[in-house]
Amino acid sequence: MGDPVRALTDRSGDDAAEALALTALAYLLEDSDRTSRFLTATGIDGDALPPRLSDPLFLGCILDFVLEDDALLVAVAEAAGLRAERVAAMRRRLPGALPQG
Repeated sequence: MGDPVRALTDRSGDDAAEALALTALAYLLEDSDRTSRFLTATGIDGDALPPRLSDPLFLGCILDFVLEDDALLVAVAEAAGLRAERVAAMRRRLPGALPQG
């Protein structure tokens, strides 16, 4: 299996943003407290996750959740091999992002 960080950073545009969101979700799911906080914040049931993984709006929601917590943002960025600022830039590539300004 290849290097997941390299696979993420080699992608461009929306594909890279979607891959980052999935990386962030994987990070959230590694810890029961993070998982619980995410599911509570989004109001979805864990069983509802799989069908939503291909929904760009939901993927944006994952990154929105990450961007609300500085410590979580830094941890996810580190896990993805990116600078924290890059996470915010990639979020804007997915639907539902607030305009920059």
